[in-house]
Amino acid sequence: MRYMLIVKATKYSEAGVRPSDELIASMSAFNEALASAGKLLAVEGLQPSASGLRISYAEHGELPQVLAGPFEELHELIAGFTLIDVESEEEAIRWALRMPNPSGCGKGEIELRLLREEAGLLNNSKGLALEADLRDQLGMLKRS
Repeated sequence: MRYMLIVKATKYSEAGVRPSDELIASMSAFNEALASAGKLLAVEGLQPSASGLRISYAEHGELPQVLAGPFEELHELIAGFTLIDVESEEEAIRWALRMPNPSGCGKGEIELRLLREEAGLLNNSKGLALEADLRDQLGMLKRS
């Protein structure tokens, strides 16, 4: 089961304030523990919403609008994520509770979400990469 630990933005992450050295060390240790346990799939931090764009779809048939950040809805913004592969929801919760407070101090929030496990190759990134490699190899063989 794959879960995403979604780190919610704070006024500091939105201002582009670099996390403290202590928080960086704590997060690194957490990520290393996930990796050592074979649970870590990906971890990424995001730039503040000021560098982002939002595509808004209004009514059916209307063209989408592209809106430039920053965005004001702080409680809806994401500062980063960690993607894990675990055996159960309980295990995902245990890992999420081990994650250091992403704000460093004060109010922080992590949202834990189960990824959809659709059947087939399209949702399997390793399978997609393998398929792309095989296509490249077939293309080289056909040219030979």
